[in-house]
Parts: sequence; structure tokens; C-alpha cells
Amino acid sequence: MIFVDTSAWFARYTPRDKFHPAARDFLRKNRELLVTTDYVVDETLTLFKARDNYDRALLVGPQLLSEELADLVWVEPKDVQAAWEVFERFRDKQWSFTDCVSYVIIKRLQITRAMAFDDHFRQFGIVEVVPA
Repeated sequence: MIFVDTSAWFARYTPRDKFHPAARDFLRKNRELLVTTDYVVDETLTLFKARDNYDRALLVGPQLLSEELADLVWVEPKDVQAAWEVFERFRDKQWSFTDCVSYVIIKRLQITRAMAFDDHFRQFGIVEVVPA
């Protein structure tokens, strides 16, 4: 499995993003291995809207929610509680709460690779970040 972060989804569907070609190609080639969470979907759609790309959110949202683009893991209450503990423990990091939820899901599902274009997943120290 490969966990897909908000930064990867945003790059994939934003042609002007500098990581767009890498995201487009990697996500296409690895569809059968991709997993994301409802929290990442929420963050991705919010990011599109916040950056004046509501139409893109309306296009990508149904594809993510229907699992057309990746398997969707729904965060459970126990994951939220564990994420809160991560959020408290790593106060020196600039991780969003969604990042902390991702950390918990990655550990719970024993995922070894993640696709992200920010440093947060490298800071986790528990996954190989792809593409390299």
C-alpha cells in the first residue's frame, strides 16, 4: 500500500504545480496500491476551495469519495484519540491534525510508503516517501 497525502492529490490535479508531472505519472502507475483517508479528502477539497479552485474540488471530490482514485480508509474514533496524542507529543513539528491522523493510520495499517511533497511525512520516520 502507498498512502497518498493532500500535497500529492493537490499536485496531481493542479497542472501549474511544480510536482504535477511526477504526481500524475506516479498515481496513474500505482492506482491499485493507493490508499488515503476521509481526513485527507477533506483537507484536499478544502485546499482546492481555499486556493480559488472550487470547480476542481467538485471534479475530484466525487472521484475520491467513490474510491475511483484510491481505496478510502474512514478514520475511527480510536484513530482520532491516538492522533490527538501524536499532536500533543510532537509539538515541535508543524504537522496538521490531519497529518497526525495520517501518522496513526499509517502505523495501524503498517503502510511502508507514502506519497507526499512536503517534509512532514519524512519527519514521521516511519515510511519511505515516494517518489524519491
